[in-house]
Amino acid sequence: MCLFVDIHICTRIFLKHYSKFITLKNLYKMSLYPTLEDMKVDHMIKVQLQAESQYNVAPIPISCEKATPSAPVCNSSSVPLYPSLGEYMGLELTEETIAKNMSAYSLVNRQSMTVDVTAASGPLAGMIAPISGQSLGLQRAQVTNGIRELILCKDKDGKIGLRVHAVNNGIFVCLVSQNSPAALAGLRFGDQILSINNVTVAGYTMEQVHKMLRNADINDIRVVVRDRPFERTVTMHKNSTGYIGFQFKNGKITALVKDSSAARNGLLTDHQILEVNGKNVIGMKDKEITAEIENGGNIITITIIPSYIYDHMIKSMNSSLLKTLMDHSVPDV
Repeated sequence: MCLFVDIHICTRIFLKHYSKFITLKNLYKMSLYPTLEDMKVDHMIKVQLQAESQYNVAPIPISCEKATPSAPVCNSSSVPLYPSLGEYMGLELTEETIAKNMSAYSLVNRQSMTVDVTAASGPLAGMIAPISGQSLGLQRAQVTNGIRELILCKDKDGKIGLRVHAVNNGIFVCLVSQNSPAALAGLRFGDQILSINNVTVAGYTMEQVHKMLRNADINDIRVVVRDRPFERTVTMHKNSTGYIGFQFKNGKITALVKDSSAARNGLLTDHQILEVNGKNVIGMKDKEITAEIENGGNIITITIIPSYIYDHMIKSMNSSLLKTLMDHSVPDV
């Protein structure tokens, strides 16, 4: 009876505020941008398209009739209001020619530069990325914080390839071995394990969870995880000299360059770099991480986590263990 009353009260409260929620949701519904640069470019494109639309004047029908000897009246649909661009400096600049020879400047592309990065059902739905949209790193590194169920098994040695650590009464993945069943299933550093074979593990110790996994059957190990709740991604653009604008030591961000893309897009110091364009770099040396950034193209997406949480999660492991065991493969998109 008490449970029914509680549910009934909660339902009434929900229905009371639902209409207000919908109103606020519609009020604040807006585009999401992966970078500040994308937002600025998108605004510029919209202004440009708006300006162009003001000059899309329909041709004035003109055909020549002599109302007076000195002032003919013309009404002919074949005569445009403005001179043809094809007559300009001997260049043919019709939309067909532009689309064929300079497709990036065609009207179709100008009007479609602010489309969504992915389909409406994808992880980047609603994000407007006119200059970052083609970055594979942006797609590989997405952190959804959503919940998913994985079916794991054990390898020929009876291992899953997974180590966990307890943080704030939660169980978090701190190591995924390369080519292991855990890696093949898509587990990543920082994923929170919520349940194993329908047993909720909140409040469990690291040892208890490892024991559960060791005692589990070889196949059909059902694990429910929340996607990396402590992590977030920051996408940045290199400048003309190839720099993003931050410094790091032992993978930890230590300084930001003023007015750089890193500073503009909200990168924070005292955060650990976990991934570069979706590729795990935990355990790598700084020069190796730098190489990943240098070779990652002009658009770089890094995954970060607060340093104090990272230090707590790996405090029982040494760097050589992370280097030799951690999965550093590039995720599929």
